[in-house]
Amino acid sequence: MSQNELPPLSSAQKSWSLAAAILFLIAIGLLGFALNTGILRSFAIGWVALQIFGFVGALKFAKGDFAHPLFKSQVMLHGIALVLLGALIARAGQ
Repeated sequence: MSQNELPPLSSAQKSWSLAAAILFLIAIGLLGFALNTGILRSFAIGWVALQIFGFVGALKFAKGDFAHPLFKSQVMLHGIALVLLGALIARAGQ
């Protein structure tokens, strides 16, 4: 059985995949915090579910290209969600 070598990732693909991984790890951390404390539980569950379906769907349509505009838009969408969450937390602290 021969093993097909995968092509190397470009620097743009590496950076976008790293950004997606960081956002996903933040969402998993928020989910753990939310399940432990009960604060923002529904948001945390929904955000992780949206990331899973969004990233998998975007990669399916992009044929595995992390630098595809559809995947980039998913990363930016979840980045905006993180900024809005930060604004919500900052506003609640006032």
